[in-house]
Amino acid sequence: YGSVLAQMLLYVMISVDLHRLEEGPPLTATLTREEGLKYYRTMQTIRRMELKADQLYKQKIIRGFCHLYDGQEACAVGIEGGITLSDHLITAYRAHGYTLTRGGTIREIMAELTGRRGGIAKGKGGSMHMYTKNFYGGNGIVGAQVPLGAGVALACKYLGNDQLCVSLYGDGAANQGQIFETYNMSSLWKLPIIFICENNQYAMGTSVERSAASTEYYKRGDYIPGIRVDGMDVLCVREATKFAADHCRSGKGPILMELQTYRYHGHSMSDPGVSYRTREEIQEVRSKSDPISMLKDRMLSNNMASIEELKEIDIAVRKEIEDAAQFATTDPEPPLDDLCSHIFANDQPFEVRGATPWTKLTSTS
Repeated sequence: YGSVLAQMLLYVMISVDLHRLEEGPPLTATLTREEGLKYYRTMQTIRRMELKADQLYKQKIIRGFCHLYDGQEACAVGIEGGITLSDHLITAYRAHGYTLTRGGTIREIMAELTGRRGGIAKGKGGSMHMYTKNFYGGNGIVGAQVPLGAGVALACKYLGNDQLCVSLYGDGAANQGQIFETYNMSSLWKLPIIFICENNQYAMGTSVERSAASTEYYKRGDYIPGIRVDGMDVLCVREATKFAADHCRSGKGPILMELQTYRYHGHSMSDPGVSYRTREEIQEVRSKSDPISMLKDRMLSNNMASIEELKEIDIAVRKEIEDAAQFATTDPEPPLDDLCSHIFANDQPFEVRGATPWTKLTSTS
């Protein structure tokens, strides 16, 4: 029975809107049992990790800015399914999910959220500033990561390494001038960059209809081709990303993707998220379009996995999250001596003036 399941393929119809493209991604996507279980586990891990972060924040164990990703899991997992880890990715401040898919561990992420030494940025970055190999954060300034992503793409082109950069931003940042400047330069230089607008419909708390004269974000590149897909469907996102990656690697220059998605939490933990939308709306999205439930239902209805199997994954994920939370609350905080370390990547130790002229700190690489 298990060997039969392992060979099963699921074919799914997907819907795509195109801009300046005669052909787009295939309208059917295939899913193997192995892929399905992998996607399910990763999305469930992101969901549980964010819910634990919510709990720790309310207990005042996590402090400061904290933007949660629950509801948008299919975006991160689908994008990673369409590129490789040797490609590059940069995003805004809702970065916990991407830190995981780019190779960070749950323990490192949770410990970073609580500001501990075992955090992925040694406890100095917090929620918005996490990094791994080929992952450039986690950026706190709205829209500022987009031109940085173009710089990474320029490096890829200069080095001729057949790699690309995915540069993510939200519907709120989509109105920023620096994004249009980056479109222009990237198009002129035919940079291998995929611009992805994660349209979760409310920016920081204003609906797209109230904040944007044009809500068709995939057309915002004008002279740059665009694709719009359902960002709640991991297979739609994966197929669109594969198509976009092929476009970039073939030397055609940049491409723009819009993922129509939804965040369940408020913009950040300081936003209850119900002053500009109703609880009923959130519940309706949860019941009809939840990315994890959608994948789970597909796998169960096509006999690609059993309920018991998925429950085992759920239990294992919860245990992993609890273990990580335990580590994140017991690991020591970084000492003051570490405050100025890592200013430069590879340099001799040097003295840094502290908050007062007579306070001296040392920076080591």
